[in-house]
Amino acid sequence: MPRTAYVNGRYLPHAKAAVHIEDRGYQFADGVYEVVPVHRGILVDEELHLDRLERSLGELRIAMPMRREALKLISRQVMRRNQLSNGFLYMQITRGVAPRDHKFPTAAKPAVVMTVRQMKPASPEKLEKGVSVITVPDIRWARRDIKSVSLLPNCLAKQQAHEAGAMEAWMVEADGRVTEGTSTNAWIVTQDNVLVTRNANQDILNGITRMALLDRIAEEGVTFEERAFTVEEARAAKEAFITSSTNYVMPVTAIDGKPVGNGHPGILTMKLREAYVSHIEGAAGGASGAEEAKTAA
Repeated sequence: MPRTAYVNGRYLPHAKAAVHIEDRGYQFADGVYEVVPVHRGILVDEELHLDRLERSLGELRIAMPMRREALKLISRQVMRRNQLSNGFLYMQITRGVAPRDHKFPTAAKPAVVMTVRQMKPASPEKLEKGVSVITVPDIRWARRDIKSVSLLPNCLAKQQAHEAGAMEAWMVEADGRVTEGTSTNAWIVTQDNVLVTRNANQDILNGITRMALLDRIAEEGVTFEERAFTVEEARAAKEAFITSSTNYVMPVTAIDGKPVGNGHPGILTMKLREAYVSHIEGAAGGASGAEEAKTAA
């Protein structure tokens, strides 16, 4: 089935969807984005994603292009036109089109693009064996809490990981502390069974899966510390994993070619993955039930 995209008020064939060459997202990376997972036709943690979208726009002083309800209607229309059941919705908002000039334009209108993509479930092999990561220097700017479309350092690190046969790269500050992955948050479980992940400030992007998992962690009664950890701590950890909207909770079994723990997905990691998957299933089931009730009424 041909794909459909939304571009600035129009639904267009994906192959013909385009933005103006002077869109500031294209010329200056002057924009933000969100990737929202879709499970059984339901946008997972949609409100959290929209909260973060509004925050990112506010930090860049870009106006919301429309009310939140209008964005929701468009996202559902894009999903419907693409018959998307499982996958993700990509939403991008830039400052808009204006003659090239570094300072903010006075009359530009924010530009909105939405696309969707089908997504296959994580392979049984990845869940059984885990994935590997490498560590690389973190060369990004100081406002990583903004979900900006400026992702060149992330792309360079991801390519380095790919060429090394790894799934992900963990970016590391000059003092040896891990910030996050190129498109994931980083977690470890110490030998004392303490779960650790970086505290959410301007050093990392506060992942939506990360936030949702924190609630599951509280429910499970896991001993938890929100702080930075070093590469040495990660290599000596009992378990490690990554989280993201497209990977959920994914076990990490090797760092820089060396096994983590016993080299197999950890017990706590897989328990938290099950808890997060249950959260998604519950959200999808609850939303479907609410829609059925609304239709019946």
